[in-house]
Amino acid sequence: MRRTDTENSNSRTQRLVTRGGLLLGAVVVLGGLAGLVERARANSDGAFGAVGLTPAEARSTLDSLESLSGALAVSDLELTRARAIIEYSAIYQIPSDLSAAIYDIALSEGINPAIGFRLVQIESSFKAKARSSVGAIGYTQLMPATARFYMPEITEKMLYDRDINLRIGFRFLRQLMARFDGNLHYALLAYNRGPVTVREILSEGGNPANGYAQKVMGK
Repeated sequence: MRRTDTENSNSRTQRLVTRGGLLLGAVVVLGGLAGLVERARANSDGAFGAVGLTPAEARSTLDSLESLSGALAVSDLELTRARAIIEYSAIYQIPSDLSAAIYDIALSEGINPAIGFRLVQIESSFKAKARSSVGAIGYTQLMPATARFYMPEITEKMLYDRDINLRIGFRFLRQLMARFDGNLHYALLAYNRGPVTVREILSEGGNPANGYAQKVMGK
């Protein structure tokens, strides 16, 4: 990663840590206020007066707190996402926009992002223009025939599009997992060797392992 990229990542990380501290402080304050209002709501009307709130004011305050709590939950998810994107970008030495695309698309397709990143690393070394000797294309090394199963109108040129390639590749893996009853090991082998080949080997009592699944799974 270039020095400027590293500096930008460090700056973003510092901002996120600062934001995380502010969020934590807000949660503590809001938690205390929410507890106060909940106690007031649970008690008689006299209890509202004891804390300086009418019943209507207490309900209004609690509604506002609940709304803020939801906003904080969203912010926490955004912080988690940003931190993960930066970390993956640093680990694999890839641009943050590519890291974000892999992370977001993997999640949207039901794939663990950690698996998504390792699959792309092994398949294409994060090279958008990668093409194998047998014609597999792009980040996830899709064969055009496989891609057309998910997008009949797709062309080879379209397979070089980052988001299209990632989405189809991760969707293919997810459906392989469903086909192999959630077994990620077999699904990855089917991704690499083809589902028919893996099924045939298993039906004959053999072991289709070739080391690919272990590499992707980090084992």
